[in-house]
Amino acid sequence: MTLRLFDTATRTLRDFTPLVPGRASVYLCGATVQGEPHIGHVRSGVAFDVLRRWLTANGYDVAFVRNVTDIDDKILAKAAAAGRPWWEWATTHERAFDRAYEALGVLPPSVEPRATGHITQMVEMMQRLIDRGHAYASSGNVYFDVRSYPEYGALSGHKLEDVQQGESAGEGKRDPRDFTLWKAAKPGEPTWPSPWGPGRPGWHLECSAMAEFYLGPEFDIHCGGMDLVFPHHENEIAQSRGAGDGFAQYWLHNGWVTLGGEKMSKSLGNTLSVPNILTQVRPVELRFYLGSAHYASMLEYSEQALRDAAQTYQRLEAFVQRTVERVGEVAVGKWTDAFAEALDDNLAIPKALAEIHRVVHEGNRALEAGAGESAREAAGQVRAMLGILGVDPLDPHWAGPKDTSAAESALDVLVRAELERRQQARSEKDWATADAVRDRLGAAGIEVVDTAGGSDWSLAK
Repeated sequence: MTLRLFDTATRTLRDFTPLVPGRASVYLCGATVQGEPHIGHVRSGVAFDVLRRWLTANGYDVAFVRNVTDIDDKILAKAAAAGRPWWEWATTHERAFDRAYEALGVLPPSVEPRATGHITQMVEMMQRLIDRGHAYASSGNVYFDVRSYPEYGALSGHKLEDVQQGESAGEGKRDPRDFTLWKAAKPGEPTWPSPWGPGRPGWHLECSAMAEFYLGPEFDIHCGGMDLVFPHHENEIAQSRGAGDGFAQYWLHNGWVTLGGEKMSKSLGNTLSVPNILTQVRPVELRFYLGSAHYASMLEYSEQALRDAAQTYQRLEAFVQRTVERVGEVAVGKWTDAFAEALDDNLAIPKALAEIHRVVHEGNRALEAGAGESAREAAGQVRAMLGILGVDPLDPHWAGPKDTSAAESALDVLVRAELERRQQARSEKDWATADAVRDRLGAAGIEVVDTAGGSDWSLAK
């Protein structure tokens, strides 16, 4: 395996060489659980689930950490506006994210730490930063001194004179470009004890402390959305390296889901919740849609694009199912060399999908020619390749109850036509025809119920 990944930090395509041969350590910035997940939120989960599956399929022992930010200004503000405890608000929406990830077949992480469970590690890291001259305490707050870290801005390309952290000046902050590690207690807000007084952690500090705790001072890959490059990931690097850690060796960032050319976000009011989208397509089809573009590219949402992706997946699925119907069981086979080359090239999903379509085309031709074993081999390859993308049609995860609404609608039309015929016969006192209709429906397992408002039907239990 010669996996090449585009590293945001160096802006180059680099061969993946893990710190420990045969092992891969990955940290993904997870959800800030402030509200219902929309499809923009879960795209990173889908994109880097493919990375994880590909590493695992190639023999790597993968440690995959995806955190939960369960204490944050927005969580506190929204919980207060709703008149609910902050912890209950966070837990409610953490479960909503869990349901979304599960619905889309995203593998559970090796560990999913919550920020509030790692205050001790954050306090310890702040003390190291203060001792090393990179942070200072003031009025119960703790700030990172940006000017103390000469490499600040290297990840994002920001120049120090142009830096704006997007946070308030803060009491006792020496420089507005410094960012907050610890926020002094405020009335009505949750707090934890620290050597500098009660307070709560800053967002950036949380990920640095959790990554170090679970993956060590140095690990392989840090992932997240491109909107996190600055200030979040820039500040993570400054904190962790300022504290003496080597931190991440590779940085991967996924593109946004956009709507009308704008990033999908709650502030724009253009969110599309996962539960709502799943009323339009099946979960496997939504996953296929979210994972069909290159992870680093923008994905412009439209209902037509979603339907097109669903139909594309259905064609791939139909080939596998037809093969099973005609030749019997199809085991998971081995992906093709062209598929592997595509994924090794910075997870080039469009190229990988082109190869899957090629194999499906050949498999369909084999079915038409009656070459059952050739079709079975092609279907096994397709299962293997779609499995890496998390959408193998025969995976038990997708083998839930089938949508029978179309069949039920068609049956209702036919049964009601029979009921109208029966009602006409009864009005003409043609009891033999009326009884014959009822008996025929009964033999088909359909119960007829006569009411004052007319006849209705149901399937016999």
